[in-house]
Amino acid sequence: MATASSVFPNEPPKPAVKTAIPGPQSKAALEKLERVFDTRSMNFVADYDKCHGNYIVDHDGNVLLDAFAQIASIPLGYNNPHLLEVADSPQMKSAIVNRPAIGAFPSSEWADVLETGLLKAAPKGFSQVFTSMTGSDANELAFKAAFIWRRTLERKGAEFTAEELSSVMKNEEPGAPKYSILSFEGGFHGRLFGSLSATRSKAIHKLDIPAFDWPAAPFPQLKYPLEEHAAGNAAEEERCLAETERLLSSWPQPVAAVIVEPIQSEGGDNHASPAFFRRLREMTAARNVLMIVDEVQTGVGATGKFWAHEHWGLATPPDMVTFSKKAQAAGFYYRDDALRPDKPYRQYNTWMGDPARALLFRGIHDEVRRLGLVERTAAVGRYLYGKLEALAAKYPGEVQNLRGKDRGTFIAFDSPRREQVLAKAKAHGLNIGASGDRAIRLRPMLVFEEGHADILIDILETAIKQ
Repeated sequence: MATASSVFPNEPPKPAVKTAIPGPQSKAALEKLERVFDTRSMNFVADYDKCHGNYIVDHDGNVLLDAFAQIASIPLGYNNPHLLEVADSPQMKSAIVNRPAIGAFPSSEWADVLETGLLKAAPKGFSQVFTSMTGSDANELAFKAAFIWRRTLERKGAEFTAEELSSVMKNEEPGAPKYSILSFEGGFHGRLFGSLSATRSKAIHKLDIPAFDWPAAPFPQLKYPLEEHAAGNAAEEERCLAETERLLSSWPQPVAAVIVEPIQSEGGDNHASPAFFRRLREMTAARNVLMIVDEVQTGVGATGKFWAHEHWGLATPPDMVTFSKKAQAAGFYYRDDALRPDKPYRQYNTWMGDPARALLFRGIHDEVRRLGLVERTAAVGRYLYGKLEALAAKYPGEVQNLRGKDRGTFIAFDSPRREQVLAKAKAHGLNIGASGDRAIRLRPMLVFEEGHADILIDILETAIKQ
């Protein structure tokens, strides 16, 4: 089995911090950038040519172990040798320079690119894919597919009426039917206009933006350790399912689809049991409501399965699965021809995704399979979780509600002094992230190993003690 050290011979042996973060060169770069670009959300300025494997290097030469990975978006480490080869291939160069409007002018090899990459990695039960630009875009396209599917069923094969064609130009019924998408409190599905109406994680995401009148069901707020709260957690999930069913049956705007994350990431790393999701699948299927699983952050191996919903043991697959982030491409898988629009141009834009990103995903998938990285992530996750359990036992007031057991390295815990802990960790060379109101979330890359976990724990303990 190849290791990170063999894949990344230039990977640093450990973090090395020599200036404050940001340091003087980073501050100068930020001041320059601020003149033309809003820098207020920026973490630090990186020198990506110097980053290798699990380590990110800032503009001042500080070397940090990166367990946040560009908000869970780097799968195989910085400057991965295989992906650099993919990027240098004639096929990639052509895709970048001659970027096609895929819906109108696809390349002769587009079917092969999809079949050997994105469709090769498709969740069980899925044979078709619609590519897009971003995760938010993928969710919005899935919403559109659900709405078109619903109205096409109701139309029973009839053509559009004159009233539909005229009213839709005024944003009125019947051409613009009042359907809805049900999401869950705490969920995050993007920041575009439609996806933002389904996002329920932070007010700052949504303020001042007009929103659709769509329902939000409660998502289970489980207590940890799970084995000590089994009865209470089961009752909590039952409460949430009952309210979901009530909303599906009573919301004034008929619900065309339910969208749910396997683990609510931005909303605080909130989990639910496989039984909860199986019941949700049964509920949607019984009501002829589509189920969209948002795997933008959980997909591509981070939970110890290639797709996180594989942990659920569903009797029938969801209707659509959206993806982005670690895939480096974006879009949604669908399993039924009925989710193709009944006419051309109904799901259409200039780019409809990016062949260069699909080629990159193929390279990612090939490496994940060659190196057995999903299985390795499951094993490293168990090791890291055990280390965190020991840390929680040692500092019970500082490491609370540890969660993510048997979910690979997709792990989080609550911290009463989160911002101080994050700042101290960064000062000692560890880049990790926040989630929700109190959570610290870990989002290592798939090439993260036990040795990296040891460094993470050592720095985290130092940050907690300080």
